[in-house]
Amino acid sequence: AFVQLVEMTVERFFPALYYILGIFLPLITVNCAILGASLFLIIREYTLMQSMAYGAGSGIGWMIAIIAVGAIREKVQKSAKLPKGLEGPALTLIITGIMALAFTAFSGMIQIQ
Repeated sequence: AFVQLVEMTVERFFPALYYILGIFLPLITVNCAILGASLFLIIREYTLMQSMAYGAGSGIGWMIAIIAVGAIREKVQKSAKLPKGLEGPALTLIITGIMALAFTAFSGMIQIQ
């Protein structure tokens, strides 16, 4: 969240710097997620096999989530006439919020030890 806040601030107040940094700002966000997963592995003291399974599962889960958000966003943008305020990041925020609610509904249904 902090990286996104910095990105929006730089875009608003320093457009030249934002243009120069370009793709690197979103990459910083992904790197933060990877670092967080690595720190999680260290705290939990997983074995090599558990770490490999966690890494593969995290990668596949991330891929599925990104594909789902992209597909839903494309479908909504092509099928509905959206107000100006809902275009771009606002639509993505709403989609991810609804997806988070859907996944939260399943928490507690299966107990994993």
